[in-house]
Amino acid sequence: MNVLGGELEPCSLDPPTGFYRDGLCRTEGRDPGFHVVCAIMTEEFLEFSRKVGNDLSTPRPEWRFPGLRPGDRWCVVALRWQEALEAGVAPPVVLEATHASALEFVSLEDLRAHAA
Repeated sequence: MNVLGGELEPCSLDPPTGFYRDGLCRTEGRDPGFHVVCAIMTEEFLEFSRKVGNDLSTPRPEWRFPGLRPGDRWCVVALRWQEALEAGVAPPVVLEATHASALEFVSLEDLRAHAA
């Protein structure tokens, strides 16, 4: 289920995202990071993420990770999105592709304010 109460839509199949790399921001309790917010990458967010220790721009083939560019959609950690919000660099969010469990970490109001 997504944050709007509907069926969870795919975030991205190119590049393939999600804990299971199936395009969906879902965890089923197996993902300790809660990669449940479908975000559209921006240069500011990618730089912020790199500075806090998570380089999302560099390809990591061993993890089936192509490296991200502005405009790519990616399932990001809910708490990282909240940190970015507090730093003023939260990327746009695709609400229909953001899992309802994100609401344990961020408010629907903040997500709506950053809806793509």
